[in-house]
Amino acid sequence: MFSKACEYGIRALLYVAVKSHGGERVIISDIAKEIDSPVSFTAKILQQLVKAAVVTSVKGPHGGFEITDEKMKTTTLAHIVEIIDGPAIFRSCGLGLGVCDEGTPCPLHFKYHNVRSELKKMLETSTLEKLIQGVERGSTHLKL
Repeated sequence: MFSKACEYGIRALLYVAVKSHGGERVIISDIAKEIDSPVSFTAKILQQLVKAAVVTSVKGPHGGFEITDEKMKTTTLAHIVEIIDGPAIFRSCGLGLGVCDEGTPCPLHFKYHNVRSELKKMLETSTLEKLIQGVERGSTHLKL
């Protein structure tokens, strides 16, 4: 459903959020290791998220990536998906057709419309703050 970049981006942000919640910054190699992602790919994704002001990058010997508590409260998965994959997931055709709307629907159009609506609602109500709670408790994980 999401691109690999988006999957890694969400996992990276959740890992950074957990560490930031504990008062730590985390370096790119540790993020990549903890989410089982290539270092260079993870760095490229995090650059997008820094540019979008979701995560902060601090240079120097005690540097790394961090997310403020306020950003954790306000950053939704919908925002992350739009930054990395763009808004097409919320509008695209379930079969990938270029033209698919109420007037010229594909065979999945009306069913997929409901799925897209529910997905959008879930992504818009899922904040980093809410999602890291399970990771911090140990009831959810970011890699096996």
